Amino acid sequence: MVVASLLTLLAGACAAQPPAADKAPATPATQNRPEVRGTWVTTTANDAIGSPANTAKTMQALREIGLNTVYVETWKNGYTQFPSETLKRTIGVDRRPALMKQDPSDTPDKISTEGRDLLEETLIEAHRNGLIYVAWFEYGFMAAHKDTKNHLREKYPQWLSRDIKGSEVAPNGFVWMNPLHPEPRKFLIDLVVEAAEKYDLDGVQLDDRIVWPYINMGYDDYTKQVYAKENGGKQPPTDHKDKGWMRWRADKVNEYGKIFTQSVRSRVPGVTISLSPAVYPWCFENYLLEWPLWAAWTPKDAVNLGDFDKASKTAPHWDEFIPQNYRYNFPAFEKTWFDQVKYIDEMGKGRRKDLIAGIMTTGSEPKPVAWDDVKKAVELTRATNCGGHVWWFSKGTLEVYPQQTKELYQGWVPNPRYPADWREPSTKMGLAKDQSGASKDEKRWEVSTVKPGRYRVIVHDGTKWSYLTSQVWDIGDAAVKSGFGVSVPGKFTQVELLRDRRADRKGLSGAR
Repeated sequence: MVVASLLTLLAGACAAQPPAADKAPATPATQNRPEVRGTWVTTTANDAIGSPANTAKTMQALREIGLNTVYVETWKNGYTQFPSETLKRTIGVDRRPALMKQDPSDTPDKISTEGRDLLEETLIEAHRNGLIYVAWFEYGFMAAHKDTKNHLREKYPQWLSRDIKGSEVAPNGFVWMNPLHPEPRKFLIDLVVEAAEKYDLDGVQLDDRIVWPYINMGYDDYTKQVYAKENGGKQPPTDHKDKGWMRWRADKVNEYGKIFTQSVRSRVPGVTISLSPAVYPWCFENYLLEWPLWAAWTPKDAVNLGDFDKASKTAPHWDEFIPQNYRYNFPAFEKTWFDQVKYIDEMGKGRRKDLIAGIMTTGSEPKPVAWDDVKKAVELTRATNCGGHVWWFSKGTLEVYPQQTKELYQGWVPNPRYPADWREPSTKMGLAKDQSGASKDEKRWEVSTVKPGRYRVIVHDGTKWSYLTSQVWDIGDAAVKSGFGVSVPGKFTQVELLRDRRADRKGLSGAR
């Protein structure tokens, strides 16, 4: 679509919308302006990260297409996708054990072996290709599918949310932890912080599963006790749509939104904190989430964290909001998107640059969304001066519309939240001509030039990349001029240097 026709389209669309939806002037679509170009990468309904080889191909292809950011599934159905000490302390295992499903659709061959460190594997491949990596804690408080009796569900029944009949299964078919209970609240924060401290993450993301499982939930014993304590001994109304009861539960979700950001930001300064909610106001009407208000929070809105983090003095700030604006045609997308822009303007202090569209290419219907509708959706987000877009999900980008997406992008642009060189491709090392400094079972690898910075050595064993050790090498000007070398076990066939940005995150311009 040429610029002229896009502006014609926008003019007609804006005329039918409330004035608040179009406060900022529309700008022509451009391929050169920095924007978030992301996609969600999951183990469900595709094999993009089904093996180390697939992971390598996926991250390389996404960068070549023109994407700059990946949101990768990290926490799913009661188990982490990485070895977690927090999880081990809580349920006795550090990730998904063999023969335990992590997704209702898992086949026997997928669960026959113990879960691998998918976070490290995908993180290394993403950073090798210069992609921003956001660990997506997809399931949030969602603990298990209704047919899955996992460790979390069996060990902590007191953590679970229930409806008025006592059922722990929400209408969506999953079992959820109570978003009000302090123990699962702390558990989720500890999982996120552990990952951000251990791994060189650029960001972390939660979605609309940090809320009440559904509007009819909240009748577990703990919630009823807290409600009675705060309401003169009264029990929650039996009508789950009672406005006061809805308001009370929504306020508790708001409270956790502040606790989460303040605690994570205090312990891991500079890491991007992302939220991908359902569209507003549907998310409030069904899950009691009012995320546009979260965009307006300032340091004055901070809460006392108490036992969560007594020393925290951080603001309850969310860096980006990616509403799941999933629609099968452009007219439906357009209407809903203008609503999201209106609400971020009216309720969220106009933070359009931090409003990013979740755009669907493939969903539950057999046919993908038509490319022309997908393209128009991207152009609309650009014309409303928003921060970019994230594809749901990587299958549509990699298998359905790879060439069309590449042509739409016409090259690569940086994620606006980071310096353009924040993530650069890895630095390849070669076997040293002089192996006299290496031991019998090692080989010496070297590189003649490398940029100053902090690096970790990554090694390939013929199957996948991994970190050689936890050591971070601080390479200064002297090493830049003289080169850098390292000895590694002889079994590794490739060696590279990869920037480690954990210590640099505090210096990001957007860090709070």
